[in-house]
Amino acid sequence: METVSENRCFGGVQGVYSHESQATGTKMTFGLFLPEDAQHGPVPVLWYLSGLTCTHENAMTKAGAQAWAAEHGIALCFPDTSPRGEGVANDDAYDLGQGAGFYVNATENPWAPHFQMWDYVADELPRILDHNFAIDPERQSITGHSMGGHGALTLAMSLPGRYASVSAFSPIANPTASDWGRKQLGAYLGADEDKWRAHDSSILMREKGFEGSVLIDQGASDQFLDLLKPETLAEAMAARRQDGTFRMQKGYDHSYFFVSTFMEEHIAFHAEALHGL
Repeated sequence: METVSENRCFGGVQGVYSHESQATGTKMTFGLFLPEDAQHGPVPVLWYLSGLTCTHENAMTKAGAQAWAAEHGIALCFPDTSPRGEGVANDDAYDLGQGAGFYVNATENPWAPHFQMWDYVADELPRILDHNFAIDPERQSITGHSMGGHGALTLAMSLPGRYASVSAFSPIANPTASDWGRKQLGAYLGADEDKWRAHDSSILMREKGFEGSVLIDQGASDQFLDLLKPETLAEAMAARRQDGTFRMQKGYDHSYFFVSTFMEEHIAFHAEALHGL
């Protein structure tokens, strides 16, 4: 593993690291904030999954999360959103290929050789953190924005016992019924729509739910509401009697101004669950 950079940040360290990934067959880069508490022993970790076109860097620099994570003694991990580099499949559209891995394991060519983002986020990167940093693998939670909110919710509901809590900002909530989903799931997983269901948080919420608590924030003035389909997830949470909160935030859009506004509350939400373990 290579250290790309390390900067002092709210008493802790904001690092950027790269490594050769067995899951993707490429070099991958991730950001990791370790609070000052990590100098004295392993700390809980909150995973932040980013959205379309993003790298590890977007939330790391725009979400304003480190101050609140330092206050609660929580590490933050910011993975990249896809494999990258020469020889890695791509598409001219912004919402497919590099920067748009959708947190699935692709089975279709030309994506299958490298686009194994589910395995990367669920298995490989957690092992790397556990082996190299003062992270407590028994205390993990997950959040994300847009495509990353989709990833956070599907991972949380598909891996029982892994995460103490899950939250999302403006998640792609019903990708099997949206152009932000049908295009990507069809490309990565093939034409059999039954295979897509495992990556739709509204379907998973109705069928499985989440054993912990859920927090969803959605901007009521989000320019992508028709693609995100928040009402489908809200209805599924109500039908499931899911322990959680779904909030429509008046006047807010899809940007990181929205995410940073409510980040403090999301980290406090996760801190309560993580420190309660």
